[in-house]
Amino acid sequence: MEKLVNDFSLGLFFWQAIILVVLILLLVKFAWKPIMTAITEREQGIANAIAAAENARKEMASLQADNQRILNEARAERDAMMKEAREIKEKLVADAKAEAEAVGHKMIEQAKATINSEKNAAMAELKNQVSALSVEIAEKLLKTELSNKEAQNNLVQKMLEEVKLN
Repeated sequence: MEKLVNDFSLGLFFWQAIILVVLILLLVKFAWKPIMTAITEREQGIANAIAAAENARKEMASLQADNQRILNEARAERDAMMKEAREIKEKLVADAKAEAEAVGHKMIEQAKATINSEKNAAMAELKNQVSALSVEIAEKLLKTELSNKEAQNNLVQKMLEEVKLN
């Protein structure tokens, strides 16, 4: 440092100062405006990029909100459809059960009617057989009892007495 102080020359300092001032003036005249314009353009580009990013962020948030709303609507619609499907299923099951009960009751009533008609037919058949057997037995008894003349007369007498009594 001492060497610099000892070698100091006022003329050299003066010319260096003039060159520095001229250089600064030239830089101001020719380079300052383009540099400042580039810096301003750069600032505007950065500001525009920040604004675009902010808009994109807002749009993304809006899209996410829309997606969430659409998803919630879809879930609600799905739940409503599932509820409706369950109700339809329950109604169909209840209708089928009621129809099956009605058909079952109808079949039971038909079976009862068939049983009663067959029972009545069997009773009629049984009565016919009993009456036929009764007539046969009575016929055989009468044949055996009325085989002699005296038994016939006694029977006639007996019947006449019963007729008079009644």
